[in-house]
Amino acid sequence: MTGRVVRVASGGPPLLDIFSAARAGPPERLSLAQLEQIRRTVRRVPEVMVKVTGGGRNIRAVVAHLDYIGHHGEAELESDRGELLAKDEEKEFLRPWHLELSSGQYRSKGTAQSVASRIKLVHNIVLGMPAGTPARKVLAATKAFAREKFGAQHRYVMALHTHQQHPHVHLVVKAEREDGCGRLHIDKAMLREWRQDFARLLRERGVAANATSRAARGQTKRAERDAVYRAKARGTSSYAVREEMDGIVRELGSTGTIRDPARGKLVETRKALVAGWLATAKTLDAQGEPELAADVREFARALPAVRTDRERLAAAFIRFVKEQWPLERPRPPRERDMELTR
Repeated sequence: MTGRVVRVASGGPPLLDIFSAARAGPPERLSLAQLEQIRRTVRRVPEVMVKVTGGGRNIRAVVAHLDYIGHHGEAELESDRGELLAKDEEKEFLRPWHLELSSGQYRSKGTAQSVASRIKLVHNIVLGMPAGTPARKVLAATKAFAREKFGAQHRYVMALHTHQQHPHVHLVVKAEREDGCGRLHIDKAMLREWRQDFARLLRERGVAANATSRAARGQTKRAERDAVYRAKARGTSSYAVREEMDGIVRELGSTGTIRDPARGKLVETRKALVAGWLATAKTLDAQGEPELAADVREFARALPAVRTDRERLAAAFIRFVKEQWPLERPRPPRERDMELTR
């Protein structure tokens, strides 16, 4: 028996498509759902976090990740069937998942060579909210989300983390379907849909939550690459960041400023974004929503300054230098240069 997994979107097009509005003009009338999302966005309702942080390609890696998210037995691990895992039970718990069979299905055509080493056995997903959100409601919304997306199709296990400022849940989902008729493939469109659904489930539990794109909010900072994120978590810096910082320091030293070719494109994108928000404000005026229209115009006016990743790193370095060596306590140039080099 063969089959193909087909994902049915829960929504349709994004509720808040500012760039489309900028190109083709605003819609004649905004729906109630669109009005609510605009209201949440311009009033800066907390944004949900849903991200994929990787996935084990062998059973040992999956067991190690379960041990990590379980804080080595200090945090509760709960399965899709409501089972609570005790410390050192991860491997036994995974046995009915038959992960060793999942990877064995995938072999190169015409050869006996297995490509199992490149196949993810599970997806590691994190769902969270900013600091101050009730942790138990984040967990309850995640349980509802997991049942809605993976129930009876994919095995999963989760753990709530509250040791950091923002409460979040680690969710480990078996990639292979239980009926063996397909695998879970996660793309950008699916992540967008997941953010919207997670925000909806939080709102149903009385938590103010929103899910809009960084672009619609005027945020130019990209999500950190996984290697950089893990390096920061370990308290170390990644090779890529060190290389980039070396170039920034050299350019600041020779020219006193930073030039980034990416800035021009960001500026044009910002112009389109502002035009889209202002077009939306006009539609709101015509629709009898003057108060919300005023909020939209103020939101567009107060968008954060355009800054590339390179410019952001340069600004952070300059702040660091000023904090270390304020003007009122000048240091000998030779000693200062040696410190900067280190």
